[in-house]
Amino acid sequence: MKLAALAIAIAAALAPAALQAPAALAAEKPTFVFTAIPDQDETRLAERFGKVASYLQEKLGVPVRYVPVKSYPAAVTSFVNGEVQLAWFGGVTGVQARAKVPGSRAIAQGAEDTAFRSLMIANGDTGLKEAPEIQKAIAGRTFTFGARTSTSGRVMPEYYIRGAFDGKEPGQIFSRVGFSGDHSRTIQLVQSGAYDLGVVDYSVWDLDRKAGKVDESKVSVIWRSPPFPDYQWTVRGDVDGTYGAGFTRKLQDTLVGITDPAILAPFGRSKFVPADDAEYAPVEAVAKAAGLLD
Repeated sequence: MKLAALAIAIAAALAPAALQAPAALAAEKPTFVFTAIPDQDETRLAERFGKVASYLQEKLGVPVRYVPVKSYPAAVTSFVNGEVQLAWFGGVTGVQARAKVPGSRAIAQGAEDTAFRSLMIANGDTGLKEAPEIQKAIAGRTFTFGARTSTSGRVMPEYYIRGAFDGKEPGQIFSRVGFSGDHSRTIQLVQSGAYDLGVVDYSVWDLDRKAGKVDESKVSVIWRSPPFPDYQWTVRGDVDGTYGAGFTRKLQDTLVGITDPAILAPFGRSKFVPADDAEYAPVEAVAKAAGLLD
């Protein structure tokens, strides 16, 4: 057999095995599924987590799939029911999920999540300007939070607002209180004038500004919260039993090892660092006081 023909024959013999490799891998291990709280524009979330899924599949050697959900409670429920093994939670939803799934734990967070911040934003017609403290002049205006269990879009800012108004509930401070559902929606509602004020995740504010979705002649920041711990990757405690001893550690190392700007940029994070449940004790205390862990 001539050399060229031999090469073709060898290639033909090897090709089926190569094509079968992904299928064989999928048959060997169940698909590793993860989700995330829907905290902003769905298109951005699909882009962000599609890249994460491809990266994890390549590094972990198991099939990986991202499953979007429609609400913060749905993300927690999927995790609790074992429909997903990993989730990108906010501070409060992470505490809620770990409380219901023994053995689950936080394994990684954005470097910026150790000292996260909420921003209070105002429609330009209010005439309010940025100040270091929460202004008494916000009383009597319309106000929207994000999702009801959002750490940066409701729980922590409400904690500080109550502190500034002698423990009064938001309904006693503002003329009307709403829940937009996510940070991007909050920005649009305040920018349009549907609400005078709102609170948002600072990273979504920055991402939306860079994307040209914020008209700063119509909406601006009037207060920045003190720092608090927020988003993190939380994994179920039973994944080592399914995917093999050491899988959790490998997953943590893989997340912390992400250096590709194309993956990190959609998160608005410079890198991921190891996380520990104990870091979220301050958020847990506020969530418990608000009745969100009952």
